[in-house]
Amino acid sequence: MKLQKTTWTLLVLVFLLGGFVYIYTSQDNNTQETLTQNQKKIFNFSREDIQSLLIKTPKITLEFAATNNQVTPWQMKQPENQIANAATISFLVDLLVNGKSEKTFTVPIEQKKEYGLDLPQATITVYLKNKQTHQIILGKTDFENKFLYAQVEPKNNQELQVSLVDKSFQYALDRDLSEWKPEK
Repeated sequence: MKLQKTTWTLLVLVFLLGGFVYIYTSQDNNTQETLTQNQKKIFNFSREDIQSLLIKTPKITLEFAATNNQVTPWQMKQPENQIANAATISFLVDLLVNGKSEKTFTVPIEQKKEYGLDLPQATITVYLKNKQTHQIILGKTDFENKFLYAQVEPKNNQELQVSLVDKSFQYALDRDLSEWKPEK
């Protein structure tokens, strides 16, 4: 059986095209891995390390303390002293422990207002059992409305480190006081 010249030409083209597709897709996978690696954890502590949380919004200041009780793991200290809604706190704690920063960049401190960090929608202060304190300030949403501008571990410098964090922070904090209390 002898193959014609056009058949050989088509076979060579198929192998070349297949090789090109293989190389292109493998480079695309490497790009995705690089993007994932560029995402940086916001904080480096675990859920068990947290002693208390202080949340300040323009509307309210909330304070929660971790308990050693499995049934009621969080106690609201401010504005009322009572048991807290474990699911609501757990959602926020999960964002703090596992959240990643999509991108971080530096801008002059004068641009603080452009990112909503001059009058933030929330400031979360995390107190750890080892006496360390961590803080995140949440500003406006980005222009695509996918992320929030945030200042992680704010410092008083001439430059401002701005991070893009998941918009879920906004959903975790934009709640009525009743949602922080246990369900009846």
